[in-house]
Amino acid sequence: MASKGNDKRIDYVEFNVTDIAASKAFYGSAFGWTFTDYGPEYCEFADGRLTGGFTTLGPVRSGGPLVIIYADQIEDAQRRVEAAGGKIVKPIFTFPGGRRFHFADPDGYELAVWSAQ
Repeated sequence: MASKGNDKRIDYVEFNVTDIAASKAFYGSAFGWTFTDYGPEYCEFADGRLTGGFTTLGPVRSGGPLVIIYADQIEDAQRRVEAAGGKIVKPIFTFPGGRRFHFADPDGYELAVWSAQ
């Protein structure tokens, strides 16, 4: 994932897709995005301002892409989410680049928080 030092800001948008090559072809052609592959199931994109990813590791999300927020201290962020009324959907887990967790806000929108630590 891209940014560090942008505590509590939207940092990344992740799309679950059925075909990474087709997604790259579409967004590259339509918007000029560039891509970095991280194996057959994940590809990061850059639009010149924001980065995000295409993954085949989950079902296509009918509610849209996964918005990911950066936090310097992930455990503190999880406590704040829970104290504010959010529901933890996926507890803190590691991935190549850091750690993250998923939560549902009071309206049921699923978001994630990640940290490089």
